[in-house]
Amino acid sequence: MWRWLLVIFVALMFINWFRPIMKKLGFGRLPGDLRFKLFGREFFIPLTTTIVLSMLASLISKLI
Repeated sequence: MWRWLLVIFVALMFINWFRPIMKKLGFGRLPGDLRFKLFGREFFIPLTTTIVLSMLASLISKLI
């Protein structure tokens, strides 16, 4: 279970780093991606984007 938590954490960090590029492609605005403000700071949790990118990575790994 710890391994999956680490994978999810790394995937979320990766998505946040490349958010400007992905925003141009339409990722980050999918239904299910959470964006909210708390104490004057904006938080972004890309749940649907993570699932879509995970399925894409899985498909690529199956083809290779």
